[in-house]
Formats: sequence, structure tokens, C-alpha cells
Amino acid sequence: MAGKGTPATALLNKTKIAHTVHTYDHDPRHDSYGTEAAEALGVDPAKVFKTLVAEVDGKLTVGVVPVTGQLDLKALAAAVGGKRAKMADAAAAQRATGYVLGGISPLGQRSRLPVVVDESAQRFDTVLCSGGRRGLEIELAPADLVTLTTATVAPIAD
Repeated sequence: MAGKGTPATALLNKTKIAHTVHTYDHDPRHDSYGTEAAEALGVDPAKVFKTLVAEVDGKLTVGVVPVTGQLDLKALAAAVGGKRAKMADAAAAQRATGYVLGGISPLGQRSRLPVVVDESAQRFDTVLCSGGRRGLEIELAPADLVTLTTATVAPIAD
């Protein structure tokens, strides 16, 4: 993977957290990055998590939910002690995280944003999340994902 590392993979390597990097050829015509990853890698879609950036009371916040569900904005706001949440502007999300849409990783973001991981992640020994670019997924233990992102775990998926 020389020359194709990302801030997410660099963080995992630096902290020596056990993980597996999975790559696949991204098809720009696919309508869902997460579903595409699950199909391409042949894994249960409930185990593949997408990273969504929302704005809670004016502050960018990250929700990590299974690709099989949707982010419950009210639940996300409640999880971080906020009142109102809406999806963040795409440009603001990309600027704050340092990643492009469809490749936003909860790991190694440019700005350290509050992260909430859906509680369903705890049902699995490992989960997959974006590695920081389209076509790159990282598989790691949910507890390690929570630790590295200092995340809150809460029921935030519909």
C-alpha cells in the first residue's frame, strides 16, 4: 500500500492497534459507498459502518452507523447533550475532516470532532469503517474504534 496511506491508516499504525485494511475498486456509479463496500468485500452490511457528519447546535459532530440504517439526528443530538441536529454541509464536513465524501473516516480527522458510534457495533468482534478514501475500508474491534475516537456509544441508528 506504499504511497496510498491515509491519516486513518497512519494513526492505526502509529498506535499499533490491530486492524486489517481492505481495498476494492470503487465504482463511481454506485449509489451507496457503504453498501458497495459490503458487496465488494463480501461482508455482512450490518458490520460495515458509515461515517456521517452532522451539525448539533451549530457544532460539527460525527455519527458512525451501520450502512443498513440511517442516522437518527434526534438521538445523535441527545447523545452529545444537544437539542437540534441536521446533516452538515458537505463542504464543511470535508474541510473539518480532511476527507472527501464517501471516504470520510472517523479516524485521523483533521479536526478532532465529537464522535458517537451506534451501539450495534458492540454485537461484532470487528467492524469495518472507511479508511479515508473511497475503496478503502479498515476492519478493527469496535472497542478500539471507540477508544481511538474517544467516542460515545449510543443508539443513534434508525
